Amino acid sequence: MDIIFLLLVLAAFAVFRLKSKDQGRRIALLGRHLSQHQIEKLMESLTDGYLRALGEKDAERQTQIWNLLATSEQALCEQFDRFVADFSKVDAADARVSKLAVAIPFADKLFPAATFDLRQALAIHAQGIHRAVNNEAQRSPKNKAFTVSAELFLMQHTCHWYCRSKTVASARMLARHKTAYVQLLASVDPETRQAYGALVGS
Repeated sequence: MDIIFLLLVLAAFAVFRLKSKDQGRRIALLGRHLSQHQIEKLMESLTDGYLRALGEKDAERQTQIWNLLATSEQALCEQFDRFVADFSKVDAADARVSKLAVAIPFADKLFPAATFDLRQALAIHAQGIHRAVNNEAQRSPKNKAFTVSAELFLMQHTCHWYCRSKTVASARMLARHKTAYVQLLASVDPETRQAYGALVGS
């Protein structure tokens, strides 16, 4: 019995090491590409700006804030487009994302049918962010801010999913933004939701 227990412990440790190695490789790859842009900084600036605008009681001042945020929105679109173009050059094997709920070492290679391509997902996010920022649906400033935020958070969820797992990504989104994954999908532009769902199987 002691030998069996020891073997199980060793097997669990080996799986943990392999999982950590795989996740470390993914984090490094995505981080290397993101570090060349200021996407996270612009996202934080926009999120704070939206909250400031929504909390402003003076209509004139609120309009001024919305107008100022438009510059940051366009800058984010440009930065994200460059990031997507840069990441599109990544080897296909390195861009696979496991659809399994939990992280299994090298699941993208063990179960290739249960994967999706991060490059395609990022392209969908880029299109969705553009649609929301350009306000093609003619939403009110408040609803536009809500949609842009949802598009950005879903993109962030996808990046965490690539680095860790869908379960971890969803838990982080709930903890950080108090938003469940299903809420994100319901809040993004319908075209994003349809294209994203077709890709990842949601």
